[in-house]
Amino acid sequence: MGRIIALDYGHKRTGIAVTDPLQLIANSLTTIPSSEVISFLLSYTSRETVDAFVVGYPRQMNNSPSEAVKYIDPFIDLLGKSFPGKKVYLMDERFTSKMAVQTMVLGGVKKKDRQNKALVDAVSATIILQSYLEYRENCEIRNS
Repeated sequence: MGRIIALDYGHKRTGIAVTDPLQLIANSLTTIPSSEVISFLLSYTSRETVDAFVVGYPRQMNNSPSEAVKYIDPFIDLLGKSFPGKKVYLMDERFTSKMAVQTMVLGGVKKKDRQNKALVDAVSATIILQSYLEYRENCEIRNS
């Protein structure tokens, strides 16, 4: 069994989280510039077995896609083309940034560190991945 990678894709930065090989636990991996995501993933997948990707998909309160999908949809298409045969799942990412900050507060992370947007993005990716692990049978799939 391979790992699952979650991506909190943003216009500037992308938070990345990964499961253990048994796909039980979500862990924060890193945050990188969005322009480097595909090359990072190509390098990572050359060292580790990856079964699928989960991409945080922004939705509005009425469940329609948000404005940010104009950046995310082309990325999802590129991800599918770069990794043919790997499944790409979409996971609702509403409130993940707020949940990430709240998680850091509860975890005792200092206020200065909570203002680090790269850290918030990495924690958001972890929340997206953990949500996927809990609700994977209900996730929308975007076949590559």
